[in-house]
Amino acid sequence: MPRMDGLDVILAISQRAPEARVVVLTSFDDDEDIYRALRAGAKGYLLKEASCEELMACIRAVHAGKSHIAPAVASRLAERVGGPELSPRELEVLHLMSDGKSNKEIGSLLYIEEGTVKVHVTHILDKLGVSSRTAASVAALERGLIRPR
Repeated sequence: MPRMDGLDVILAISQRAPEARVVVLTSFDDDEDIYRALRAGAKGYLLKEASCEELMACIRAVHAGKSHIAPAVASRLAERVGGPELSPRELEVLHLMSDGKSNKEIGSLLYIEEGTVKVHVTHILDKLGVSSRTAASVAALERGLIRPR
């Protein structure tokens, strides 16, 4: 979409019409995309390869005031909810780290000490269950925490 992404659209609809019931039909099945869409107010979440029957069942369920999430999507969401969540600052550090920035560069960009960056990097590695900055970037891409640039 040219001016807004799907998440912005869901938020705008939810703010302007809280009674609206939004169904997401997408090709994105990253656990972070799913989590953010539902947190923004989506009541249904289907992948584009859903059958017509599943799409109709979703629309009917959401129209009736229920939520509907495709089974494959639900399992991805369960993985996302079960793991530790990165703080907003850790996400900032992760983005910069994935751009190849050093701890010193990250500290300078975020106006924090290099030692503080090291602590954030340690927390990121622990939460993602990896042992290197490269592995953290790969895991973050796979989970939809960051997007390729």
